[in-house]
Amino acid sequence: MELEVLKITGESTGRKVQLNENIFGIEPNDHCIYLDTKQYLANQRQGTHKAKTRSEISGSTRKLFRQKGTGGARRGDINSPVLRGGGRVFGPQPRDYSFKLNKKVKQLARRSALTYKMQDNDIVILEDFTFDTIKTKKMVEVLNNLKVNGGKNLFVLPETNMNIVLSARNIQRTNIELARNLNTYDILNAKKLFITESSLAVIDGILG
Repeated sequence: MELEVLKITGESTGRKVQLNENIFGIEPNDHCIYLDTKQYLANQRQGTHKAKTRSEISGSTRKLFRQKGTGGARRGDINSPVLRGGGRVFGPQPRDYSFKLNKKVKQLARRSALTYKMQDNDIVILEDFTFDTIKTKKMVEVLNNLKVNGGKNLFVLPETNMNIVLSARNIQRTNIELARNLNTYDILNAKKLFITESSLAVIDGILG
């Protein structure tokens, strides 16, 4: 499959690139996409939530009422979960949400996500570009030239370019990602995927 290469002015360069069928034209696996996305979101969680149990509440241990005959629930000290202000039963405790996922599963998920984007015609190949200075206005001009109408946009670069990164930092719904760090969640979360020519080689080396 071939895609036309565009300039950041929105004009055609007159060139086309051949996309790897093993990355952009496979049979998508939805379950692998689900697992990879679930792992990505799980890794974002701090897992520092904490609720105190009755043994951690600061309060007297004196038994407030006799065990039987009150007509209410039996309870001991003022830290009992039965009482307001007492400890919590089975409350959240600090934990690690991350889990292992096989490398081949993650690669298949990313190829599947790229295939879906290709099927929806949401992938645009851009000529390699850079900015001389950090200027948000320049990035806005690029978006206008490419006729980006709302939605989230993801620009994939082959290597870190701080002029581009900082120029796009204050623009809502526009993100910059390195080709080697491209993940399933970012691919599917973006409405349009703008991939530079050099980034294709990096993606092909990782997923090809």
